[in-house]
Amino acid sequence: MTDIATIARDIEPEVNSLGFDLVRVAMIGGASDPTLQVMAERRDTRQLDLADCEAISRRLSDWLDSHDPIEGSYRLEVSSPGIDRPLTRLKDYADWAGYDARISLKEPRGERKQFSGTLEGVNADNVKLTDKSGAAHLLPFSEIASAKLLLTDKLINATAPLSTEGADSIQTIED
Repeated sequence: MTDIATIARDIEPEVNSLGFDLVRVAMIGGASDPTLQVMAERRDTRQLDLADCEAISRRLSDWLDSHDPIEGSYRLEVSSPGIDRPLTRLKDYADWAGYDARISLKEPRGERKQFSGTLEGVNADNVKLTDKSGAAHLLPFSEIASAKLLLTDKLINATAPLSTEGADSIQTIED
């Protein structure tokens, strides 16, 4: 069995040395076709372009080949977290305060296991969220199973690409 937390801890310095932050490491797919998924972002822009993915992929491929932490064959997938990104670090909740998110807890709190609303930041090791009814919730970070930003116009505008050069013109090659 692959220990993803250990792999994430071990590859994080490799990703950091290239000037990126590690967002998430996960093993996805079934036993017959496993993929090691690595999400990273630039510290300054929170974006990643194809050249960035290639650089991270090369560095991690070399590291994974030399350390061989995963038994059997697998694929390596390096990507940006995307617009409706997962929230995996406590700092993500502070960084994305003011945006809508969906948070699922490991165990129900009262009768609820899922909370959606606007992130209000963090308080110590707790995530603050205000739901659509205006109710405020303080959710312990350690009790969060998964969380992600919700796709809204506000989020789309905030995460627009730094460069859209060439995006409005498509060139075709004619015979």
